[in-house]
Amino acid sequence: MTAGGAPAPRRSVFVAEVVALVVAVVVDGVLAAGGDAPTGVLGPLLTMVVPYAGEAAAVLAVLRRRFPRRLELLAGAVVALSLLGTAAAGLVDRVPAQPPVTEVLAVLVLAAAGCRRLPPARAAVLAIAACVTVVLAPLVRYGLDHAAPVAAALAWGAAVALGLILRDADARHRSELERIRTEDRLQVARDLHDLVAHHVTGIVVRTRAAQALAANPAAPVQDPAEVYDQIEHAAAEALTATRGLVGVLRSDEPLPSPSLVLGDVVRAAVGDGASVHIAHDVEATPLPPQVSVALHRVLLEALTNVRRHARATATRVEARSDDGGLVLEVDNDGVSAPPREGGHGIIGMTERVEALGGELTAGPRDGGWRVTARLPLGDDHTGPRGI
Repeated sequence: MTAGGAPAPRRSVFVAEVVALVVAVVVDGVLAAGGDAPTGVLGPLLTMVVPYAGEAAAVLAVLRRRFPRRLELLAGAVVALSLLGTAAAGLVDRVPAQPPVTEVLAVLVLAAAGCRRLPPARAAVLAIAACVTVVLAPLVRYGLDHAAPVAAALAWGAAVALGLILRDADARHRSELERIRTEDRLQVARDLHDLVAHHVTGIVVRTRAAQALAANPAAPVQDPAEVYDQIEHAAAEALTATRGLVGVLRSDEPLPSPSLVLGDVVRAAVGDGASVHIAHDVEATPLPPQVSVALHRVLLEALTNVRRHARATATRVEARSDDGGLVLEVDNDGVSAPPREGGHGIIGMTERVEALGGELTAGPRDGGWRVTARLPLGDDHTGPRGI
């Protein structure tokens, strides 16, 4: 379990990235102000274009969040812009060398993102291109006796390492979701066993009852067609329910909850077991399938714990928004015992919520027990925050 408090909004990473790029643009501007003036005819012409390569690279680096499927294209454009500035500084004597801080930072951001999200071969190509670009930029513009090339190489290593760390975190996150999905399927398999046993037992009971009545002369005459209809109805119900559960087991998608709308998910899980209060601003919020399933399972587990362990007279479920995230609370006025050794209820709820970037707390409150789940409401629930 984690401590209380809402998770940091994902937009904070975006804001920090924009601030860093803006600072880099300012630093480039300050450094360029003290440079030499262009000479000749070609110098002023190129100077009108080359200084804006950094700003263009910064914009393209930020745009990768809006167009994640164009990451390779954006990275290639930024590398080309940086190499253009480097070539202008190295081949045309009349153009003063432009500071490469913004270009290098933009290339590093895209290289880290590529190492995290691209297939291994493409990520390796991008990482090598980024290395050549970020080392050449200060090397050509400032020379071998400057410390900037070494600093750029170290920054490249840190960016690639960050991308690989986040790539590994994504892989572990997917493994965790797969583990949870497997546990869900095992639970469905157990439900399937119980379901089949229930329906088959009902069919056997009806058949034996009909046989007993037919063998008893004192019993009223029973229409065999009625008995057959009852058996047929019970068998049809069993077949329909079994097909539905088997279809879930065969699917690779997250196990479905009754709905993908927040209000419906909460009410379907709670039923008549508790009072429900859902804020109007989140009542009709659409949920990704994995979030819908997680909320449904967390509610079922929390309410099951109340029935098993708490001497509660009232249970209340509340859903509301807070700091851009969703807060789900299950309160009861009973006194829950601490989790028993070997129990997995709270652990399972915590794992489900944390796998989606949220957190869960459970503990006593004034005169009762409270379970609180916090989840981000954004569209991205696929992995840890970052580049």
